[in-house]
Amino acid sequence: MKLWPNGAPLAMGTEPSDCPELTPYLIDTKKSLAGMIVCPGGGYWMRADHEGEPIARWLNRIGIHAFVLDYRVAPYRHPAPLMDAARAIRYVRANAENFHTDPYRIGILGFSAGGHLAATAGTGFDRGNPLADDPIERMSSRPDLMVLCYPVISFSEFGHTGSMKNLLGENPSREVRRKLSAELQVTADTPPAFLWHTADDSVVSAENSILMAQALSKHGIPFELHIFASGRHGLGLAEAEPETKRWPELCELWLRKRGF
Repeated sequence: MKLWPNGAPLAMGTEPSDCPELTPYLIDTKKSLAGMIVCPGGGYWMRADHEGEPIARWLNRIGIHAFVLDYRVAPYRHPAPLMDAARAIRYVRANAENFHTDPYRIGILGFSAGGHLAATAGTGFDRGNPLADDPIERMSSRPDLMVLCYPVISFSEFGHTGSMKNLLGENPSREVRRKLSAELQVTADTPPAFLWHTADDSVVSAENSILMAQALSKHGIPFELHIFASGRHGLGLAEAEPETKRWPELCELWLRKRGF
């Protein structure tokens, strides 16, 4: 489903890469279930397949509708990806009845750079424009919770250089880097979060998840953080990792506790 059927804001053309899309993975039910926007990682230059559909299928198995977001990546830069994530949340919320999705239980889940996108969506949302002609734009873009998997969070000391360059260009200003460092944008209205990382991640330092958890704690936001001892970056469901493969089980328990 094209998020903007008549063309996305800031679009550079009309190719598929210029048209952000949402692919629904819906459970066959008439009940109103929770929904989750899924943001695969890829350094803001691609989107990793193993962090898309397999995650959606797992969410379906635990009783959650999933919507995989095909957000814009390089040569697109900020704010295009964030606009896509916000629009995805609004889109699902506006069409909640058609999707049999509870508009008050819509979360966002992301991996690596997709985790950065999810975190910035959770800290940079708005409540919608009640005067907008487009009914979708009248919806709030605030996710009801975040699941952040080995996320890029900060564009400071522990930031991921590749993701930052693809999103912000070669030499972003200190002000822009701070604005896009999610740990610095947490407020008392930021949604709850589940975070996990591996301690020896050599691509995106676990300090990213720790910084976010500290910011959430400082503002009294409910969160759960798991740092596993070992595992390469980009594990997805981590099915081949004896310890880290427990993250989906732990996340499911947390989601149940949050009413998802």
